[in-house]
Amino acid sequence: MNKQDFAFFKELVEAPSPSGFEQPAQRVIRKALADVADDIRTDVMGNVVAHIEGPEGAPRLMLAGHCDEIGFMIKYVDDQGYLFFAPIGGVDAHLVPGQRVTVHTKTGPVPGVVGKRPIHQTEPQDREKVMPFKNQFIDIGCSSKKAAEKLVSIGDPVTFSVGVERLQGSRLTSRALDDKMGAYIVAQVLREVRRQNNLVVDLYGVSTVQEEVGLRGGATSAYGVQPDIGIAVEVGFASDYPDADHKHSGEISLGKGPIIARGPNINPVLFDLLVSTAKTEKIPYQVIGIPRATGTDANVMQLVRGGVATALVSIPLRYMHTPVEVLDWADLEGAVKLLSSLCGRLTEKSSFIPG
Repeated sequence: MNKQDFAFFKELVEAPSPSGFEQPAQRVIRKALADVADDIRTDVMGNVVAHIEGPEGAPRLMLAGHCDEIGFMIKYVDDQGYLFFAPIGGVDAHLVPGQRVTVHTKTGPVPGVVGKRPIHQTEPQDREKVMPFKNQFIDIGCSSKKAAEKLVSIGDPVTFSVGVERLQGSRLTSRALDDKMGAYIVAQVLREVRRQNNLVVDLYGVSTVQEEVGLRGGATSAYGVQPDIGIAVEVGFASDYPDADHKHSGEISLGKGPIIARGPNINPVLFDLLVSTAKTEKIPYQVIGIPRATGTDANVMQLVRGGVATALVSIPLRYMHTPVEVLDWADLEGAVKLLSSLCGRLTEKSSFIPG
């Protein structure tokens, strides 16, 4: 695990970026790629688009990882100074009471906690019930509405107050690994392609926004880039923990390589090319069947303009959409190697029309 790479990864993951409020993370991406890309721009949606120009006539390849994370938004401040909120993206209401959070305001972060009644004061029949978000509240230590409103504003975003921690071996835990690690991998592929200096594609690396609330940045950035080939870099459900349902999620494990998706959202020729690249380069990989839309930026990339040859490469992730997501660093390195190698196997003669 390269210290410089890990420092970039940690800075990116810990930068707050709930959907619609991604710019702290995007600033990290822009800084990391400033000396790598031939040009780098931010569009009106907030997507960061980095371009490494390929030879004339080369196919246009777009790699996309979304940098937005799940979170919350302040909706109301009551007379006692408690903050009421709503989720941004798919947050499980079970998880939230008793958690530490950070409210990200114009003047800086404000720490808080989500209140929870002690078990001693909770009726047995109520202990199994889920408290609706509208009844949950954040305590920032204020005693009045006036005091709270000096610190926070309606619409301020909120994140869980946890960052990256090393577990055993090459395992890591954090909030927001979905999908900061996708944006990280895309940036690392651009760095590796620039280092190799043997580009045969016209390469666009995009850190997309608002994926968690409707794949919005993926749709707009793909429309602007107009790729011939598009690959979404995402997280996938690991199933190597107790009681996981292999019949539903397949058999996917941390540390056994990136996941290559197969199904109607995936171009079959591009799938075969990814698999053959992994085999040639001796990169461990896993395959998952997804017999419908994948629920990722690959959905919208595939349908842009006249259609795009699309693939989905994912990193196995445990405990998705929680503050304690877990992945294996080796899978990230495998994905970077796989996608960097693929960039050297695409030429103007490559055809992705299914046979």
